[in-house]
Amino acid sequence: DLEKVITKYGFSVHLYADDTQIYFVFDVHCANPDLLAIRKCFQDIKNWMSENFLKLNDDKTQFIDIGYYESPINSLNLGEFSFEPVTKAKNLGFLFDHQLNMNDQINAVSQTCYLNQRNLRRIGARLTHDLKVQLVHSNILSIIDYCNAVYSGLTEKNIHKLQKIQNNAVRFIFKLYGKDKQQHIMPYLKKLHFLPIRFRVLFKVALLVFKCLNNIAPTYLCNMVELREIRRRSVRKDDDFYILEVPKPPNFTRTYGAFSYQGPKIWNELPYNIRCVTDIECFKRDLKTYYFNIAFRDCL
Repeated sequence: DLEKVITKYGFSVHLYADDTQIYFVFDVHCANPDLLAIRKCFQDIKNWMSENFLKLNDDKTQFIDIGYYESPINSLNLGEFSFEPVTKAKNLGFLFDHQLNMNDQINAVSQTCYLNQRNLRRIGARLTHDLKVQLVHSNILSIIDYCNAVYSGLTEKNIHKLQKIQNNAVRFIFKLYGKDKQQHIMPYLKKLHFLPIRFRVLFKVALLVFKCLNNIAPTYLCNMVELREIRRRSVRKDDDFYILEVPKPPNFTRTYGAFSYQGPKIWNELPYNIRCVTDIECFKRDLKTYYFNIAFRDCL
């Protein structure tokens, strides 16, 4: 079993159909970190693959050092081949940069969405309103919403970039060009029942927490949330059995977006009548209604 080969060295691993990701930590203050265990691990992986008629693809093997510091590892030598740390790497179609600020991912999403919008405008005159909405869902919003739970710690600048993409998509649906382009976009978002980007992110995170609490999420996510322990001296808040334990705030600004912190925080902000729902379809309906009312409460 490949997982046992890797974990015996104390490394964490995620296994996918044709992709294996290994996670390890080292002392960033050390000029020459000890990488002997990594070399042995990779050698065992190659041996395991040879025994199972597989081959480790050296060309697609990447190493990314995540942190705000300058990587002390200039080159990772694994015997038969070596490679330098990359500044960004794609994980299931999502771009992670070495500082986890998501700038590269946001830029990639913006580029793809604007290209799709340009192509849609060419045929927009021949499309009905309903067909435009369907095309925006499949070619714009699906790209923005992909893995958007990771966006919970984004800066206002990057959130604004994604919101501009959604706003342009709404203008395409309602033909808001020329002078009409200056009209406020919120009434049109409300007509389409489109949640703004910030609330779409909150919706996804809250939904993931719901799945964790109901054991329909991956185990590694379920282990990140836990119900708050009831104290011996009960207070009024202890009557709420759906409050989660919120860990201490992270030390670094970017790690405020970690699911282990943002998940319980966002969940606890929901009203009790939503948190106590057990059916997932009812939960999604009530959750969208809740965020919809907040997003458009100032919109006539």
